[in-house]
Amino acid sequence: MNLPNILTMSRFVLAVIFVALLGQNSLGTMILAAAVFAIAAVTDFLDGYFAKKRGLMSDFGKIMDPIADKFLILAAFFVFVQMGVVQGWMVLLIFIREVVVTASRVLRLRRGQVIAAERAGKIKTVFQIICVGVTLLFLILEKSSFAQSWSVSVENGWVVFINFLMFVTVLLTVNSGVSYFLNFRKLKERS
Repeated sequence: MNLPNILTMSRFVLAVIFVALLGQNSLGTMILAAAVFAIAAVTDFLDGYFAKKRGLMSDFGKIMDPIADKFLILAAFFVFVQMGVVQGWMVLLIFIREVVVTASRVLRLRRGQVIAAERAGKIKTVFQIICVGVTLLFLILEKSSFAQSWSVSVENGWVVFINFLMFVTVLLTVNSGVSYFLNFRKLKERS
């Protein structure tokens, strides 16, 4: 297993640690969870960087990299729903898109077709990471002494802002799923 694939697989372990830390629901564990998430996001950048720079791109990496991303992001979103910060229907739509596209990729891999992530998919991943980051910032501030001076409207403002970001992310996520299937259909028609 090469370095990019090791970095990809490390995101699964980091995701489990991240969720365990969030579950503790204290200021210290929220800060640690944010640090773990940041490290996981950096591994996402580094695995692609090393794979391209050193010519280590592999079919395994093309499939597992987006799965590792989805695992980390969906784990965060599900915990945020449990905490009451994010609306469940938004996460459900993201989950359905991710499962359908991933299942399609795996089926195509079994037929010898490897479909790498598209630009629309990469953009939605960036927005998903931003949503998780903003939500983590809110949770950290909420647990800190800053929250003592918050009014209900400030806290509600954060939640509205987070859900606005989530709504944009849902639109981008669904759009990237539609784009994936339209592009696959075009490829199929050419062959």
